[in-house]
Amino acid sequence: MPQRSTTPGLDPRMHAALHRLDLRIIRRLEGLLHGEHLGLWAGPGSEPAEARPYQPGEDDVRLMDWSVTARTTQPHVRDLVADRELESWTLLDLSASMDFGTALEGKREVAIGAMAAVTVLTQRVGDRFGAHFLHRGRIRRWPARSGKAALMSLLSTVAAAPEGGADVEDATLADALDDLARTRSRRGLRVVISDFLDTPPEAVSAESPAPWERALRSMGTRHQTLAVEVVDPRELDLPDIGLVTMQDPESGRTREVRLTPRLRRDYQQVAQDQRAAVRAALRRCGVPHLVLRTDRDWIVDVARFVVEQRRTAHRLSRHTPAIPR
Repeated sequence: MPQRSTTPGLDPRMHAALHRLDLRIIRRLEGLLHGEHLGLWAGPGSEPAEARPYQPGEDDVRLMDWSVTARTTQPHVRDLVADRELESWTLLDLSASMDFGTALEGKREVAIGAMAAVTVLTQRVGDRFGAHFLHRGRIRRWPARSGKAALMSLLSTVAAAPEGGADVEDATLADALDDLARTRSRRGLRVVISDFLDTPPEAVSAESPAPWERALRSMGTRHQTLAVEVVDPRELDLPDIGLVTMQDPESGRTREVRLTPRLRRDYQQVAQDQRAAVRAALRRCGVPHLVLRTDRDWIVDVARFVVEQRRTAHRLSRHTPAIPR
């Protein structure tokens, strides 16, 4: 029997864990892997085709090509063709707060699994996927490739990234979003996986937006964008265990805290406000929002989300009239 190939320089135990993750995702999401690309938006496509004269009463004025119209002095529209190949990019937050976890799987493991699941669900022959990582305050880039070997190499690169440590630079999630939008302009799928913990609880309105909101809203207007929020239950509620030593994963500072009933109630309220601010900001950005918890079966949550989004897309396509040719 031929042996399974491994990634050079990767611990065999880590490679085995990644292989089990790959099989786990493929087997449980197998029923969702069939069919052509189905986006979250209705319409004929997003890639520009040939320009042709405008037909009054038949063509949509939103497709008007003003540059051709100006050169020819005659109204022209530019048709859109459906995308045949998909280029997807994932922005994976690997900051220190993503190393936290109190369930069977930590936030980082769930985030890596989510990236693998989205890639498996969206890939067909000829499609390419790449990734940007926010790690220790530095933005790292992984080039777009295609194929199963490329996916395993990507997962191996992420899994081998060291946890903890001081920030080398001071890049934020907003900086990483700007970098992704600036360097990857071709239309396609964009997935942002983070805990969004840098969102202040008071960022619940357009007057006090989240620091990453402008960049994500801009990305969502050009690309099909999905925001995946990773949550651990201990970030939402504290246990009744008395005196504990807490550490800030971002700064490394520690402090002894007595978890009194009042402190637990205040913490729970602030945590709820912070999550509400994330939901409100993502709603203003107009991007789908998927929440994955470390104490739940996140593969089931991904499957339910995909099924619901596809049903929504089918309903929109049935009720949206086609643009006359």
